Amino acid sequence: MLQDFLFTSESVSEGHPDKVCDRISDAVVDTFLTRDPASHVAVETAVTTNRIVLFGEVRGPQDVDEATLESVARACVRDIGYEQDGFHWRDAAFTSYVHSQSPDIARGVDGTPDKDEGAGDQGIMFGYAADETEVLMPAPIHYAHGILHSLADARHSGVAPALGPDAKSQVTLEYRGGRPVGAHSVVVSTQHTEEVSLDHVREVVRPHVEAVLPEGWMCPEERFFVNPTGRFVVGGPDGDSGVTGRKIVVDTYGGAAAHGGGCFSGKDPSKVDRSATYAARYIAKNIVAAGLARRCTIQLAYAIGVARPLSLYVDTHGTGDVDERRLARAVHEVMDLRPRGIRDHLDLDRPIYARTAAYGHFGRPVDADGGFSWERRDLVEPLKAALA
Repeated sequence: MLQDFLFTSESVSEGHPDKVCDRISDAVVDTFLTRDPASHVAVETAVTTNRIVLFGEVRGPQDVDEATLESVARACVRDIGYEQDGFHWRDAAFTSYVHSQSPDIARGVDGTPDKDEGAGDQGIMFGYAADETEVLMPAPIHYAHGILHSLADARHSGVAPALGPDAKSQVTLEYRGGRPVGAHSVVVSTQHTEEVSLDHVREVVRPHVEAVLPEGWMCPEERFFVNPTGRFVVGGPDGDSGVTGRKIVVDTYGGAAAHGGGCFSGKDPSKVDRSATYAARYIAKNIVAAGLARRCTIQLAYAIGVARPLSLYVDTHGTGDVDERRLARAVHEVMDLRPRGIRDHLDLDRPIYARTAAYGHFGRPVDADGGFSWERRDLVEPLKAALA
C-alpha cells in the first residue's frame, strides 16, 4: 500500500441545493413513520429558483396528504434558513406528484406466514471504518463535515450573520506512513450577504477551520482558500438546482471507501439501500473498535423480494489479525442480516432520518432517542466471543 500521499474529501452544507432536497425527502419519511412505523416511502425532491417539487411512491396513512407534505417541505426550508428573494420557505411554489407504491413491489417486499419479508430492491451496499479518528471515520471527510457543521451552528446562533445557508468544504490531508499528519490545503466556499468583503468572510471562516482540525494541522496560508471566485452571494436553489441523492459520496466516506448503487434519503428502512448500508457500517465499525483490524470494508448484496443477503464480503486491507472468512462467519452469528433483522437490531422503524440529511450519515454521536444507532459499539464483545 502507498504510505505517503495526499487525500482529499469534500462536504456540502445543509443549504446546498441537493442537501435541501435530501432534508425534505427525509422529513417526509419521518412524517410517515411517525404515524405508521410500517409505512413504505420512496420520495424524491427537486428544487430550483422559488420552486419545490416532490415525486415518488408511498404506502402509508392516508392523512399524510398534499397539504401535509407541503407543510413539511416549507418547514425544512425555513429551518435551513432560506428567506431570500430567489428561494423563500414561504413564497416558493410547491407541487407534489407523490402517488401509491406499485403493488408489484409490495408483493415482493411484504412478509407472509410462509415467507420472510424481502429486500425492497436488489443492490450492493458497503460499510467502512478506519482508526484514523476517534469516531473511526476517514479523517478528510470527518474534518470537512466538521468545518461546515461548525459554520452552520454559528449562522443559526446569530454569531455569524453574514453567512448564508449554502456552503462547501474540501480538505486535503497529508499522510505519512499511512497515517494523516496535517492539512495540506483547505477550501471553503460559503454564501454571504452582499455588503461583506472577501477578507471579512475569510476571517469569519478561519477560526472554525482551526478549531475543527487537530492542533498544529492548519494548512499554510497560501493553501487556505475561502471563496476562491471572490464572491458567493447568489446561492442555494436560486443559484443551482438540486435533487435528492446526488451527494452520496459526501453522505458516506468521502471517496476513501466504496459506495453502493443507491442513495439513502427519501427511503424508509425497508429499502436495503439505506438499512443494509447502515448495517454494513455498524459491522465494520465494531470490527475496528474490537481491535480486530485497523481498517475494514464490508459489502452486502441483496435481491428484491429475497430476505437473506446473497453475499457478505469482509476485507481488512491487510490490517487484521483474524482471517476474513472467520470474521464473516462471526458476523452471521452476531447479527441477523435479513431486512427485518437489521431494522429490529438497529431499531430503524422510527422517525430518525431528517437529522441524517447533512454532515454525513456516519461518524455521528448516537442520539439519546437512538438516532444514529448504527454508530453503537455494542457488537464488540459478541464478535470477540464468536471468534473465541
